[in-house]
Amino acid sequence: MEMTTDALVGQHLIYDRYKELKDFEESKAGVKGVVDAGIQTIPRMFIRPQDELTEDLAAHTEYSGSSSFDTPKIDLQGVDQKNRRKEIICEIRCASETFGFIQLVNHGVPVSVMSEIIDGVKRFHEQDTDIKKKLHLNGLVGGVNFGSNFDLYVSKYANWRDTDIVVEYGKYMMQLSDTLTELLSEALGLQKHHLRNVDCNECLSMNGHYYPACPEPELTLGTSKHSDPTFFTILLQDYIGGIQFLHQNHWFNVNPVPGTFVVNIGDVLQLMSNGKFKSVEHRVLANRVGPRISVACFVRPSINASTKIYGPIEELLSEDNPPIYRAMTFKEYTSHSRSKGMNGVSALNYFKL
Repeated sequence: MEMTTDALVGQHLIYDRYKELKDFEESKAGVKGVVDAGIQTIPRMFIRPQDELTEDLAAHTEYSGSSSFDTPKIDLQGVDQKNRRKEIICEIRCASETFGFIQLVNHGVPVSVMSEIIDGVKRFHEQDTDIKKKLHLNGLVGGVNFGSNFDLYVSKYANWRDTDIVVEYGKYMMQLSDTLTELLSEALGLQKHHLRNVDCNECLSMNGHYYPACPEPELTLGTSKHSDPTFFTILLQDYIGGIQFLHQNHWFNVNPVPGTFVVNIGDVLQLMSNGKFKSVEHRVLANRVGPRISVACFVRPSINASTKIYGPIEELLSEDNPPIYRAMTFKEYTSHSRSKGMNGVSALNYFKL
């Protein structure tokens, strides 16, 4: 499959990136198809801009599973006990205000269910390419989001046939989502049902990510830097890891810990908390080891509720803490989020007062 379309015009080499992206999309084989073709160097369309490489290359180290910084870990055991719940709420408040990222332990989801959803993602992506091509559709029909590099061209979707584990895992995620929504409400000093009552966690969408081993990880990224257009996100990652978040202008690894979930604050919660809780930029490194598997559950309001308004919560505002964002509908927010793309520019900037 021809992946590049260079042409000589006079003495200059012209690179048609759009055509390369279009050819890639029309192949319906995804990044895995490119890797399966036996490439030794990555296609030009995946190479990061030179300014990013210049800034980041010197500091780039392939993910080794270790870091000088540990993402805050919160143990949910005893969450229904009054004294322990107060401790958990305090821990969540501190992590949400400072880092925007936490790791959850003793969250109530069986390890067997976590393992099976990871295996399900792997099974889907490693099935015969011709089967996946038949499932490569023009709209989200059902199941888990299936696409390649949403910041490159366009995303397509496919049904996921491991429906039993998707349904079972989804039930656990909805339960965990409800628990976290209550804890985040209380961490903001609100009644525990406040955020649920305004439908912050009305929808939960699930993406199964498959990152093949990369021959030149220092030139590209698994996922570009971005913040999430969500209320919050629950991520399950395998043993390889690779996710990093930005804190005080430094990238920190979120080390993979068996049996844990990574939770990060999304843009919607940052807006509603009037900046108290932080939605931070994060990215995924490419790696020579693979495939890396992860499952992200995006907890958010419904985009179909076009008239429902989300803004800084009145109970959190005062003369000393005036609103720094204007109110919005979630549909309005997502339209700006999509227009910005995955380039590290938060759509929240558009809603600043």
